[in-house]
Amino acid sequence: MIHQFTQALDSLLSIKSVSAHCDVPCGIYDPSTMQLAALSVIRFIDQINELDGKELTLADQAKLARLVAEKESHAEKVKQEVRVMWGDYFKAPQFEACPGTHELVHNIMLTGSKCKQGIDRAAGEELLTLVNEFANSFWKTKGVETYTATCPYAPAMEVVYPKLA
Repeated sequence: MIHQFTQALDSLLSIKSVSAHCDVPCGIYDPSTMQLAALSVIRFIDQINELDGKELTLADQAKLARLVAEKESHAEKVKQEVRVMWGDYFKAPQFEACPGTHELVHNIMLTGSKCKQGIDRAAGEELLTLVNEFANSFWKTKGVETYTATCPYAPAMEVVYPKLA
């Protein structure tokens, strides 16, 4: 028995690479993660722009590098989250209820890339607008009403929330 275990372990250890994609149909989808990521993109753009025009110390340069990396990471997170919801959650009934979803998702992808490539706050605001539109569509497919409110933290932008009883 120990010999079989050792052979199995040796076999596993000899694997050079493994790839997998988790498509467990848990059924838990929520646009809030992409909304927080879009808000973060705007906040990082604001913080980057606050460094403009000043002589950057070594610490400021390190901060700038971190801010840029996080901005790009959060823009990519928006794209990843919308890709998963579009690909895994949206099916024919949802597309029928929200006929502009394909174009909306495409625009989110393009705007997310634009946010990764630059520091234009207007692009970040557009990303949030598109993500809020997606969130509104998502909640519509669930039969849940929504409302819009200003988030209670910087950058204090309008966000679509579900009306939960």
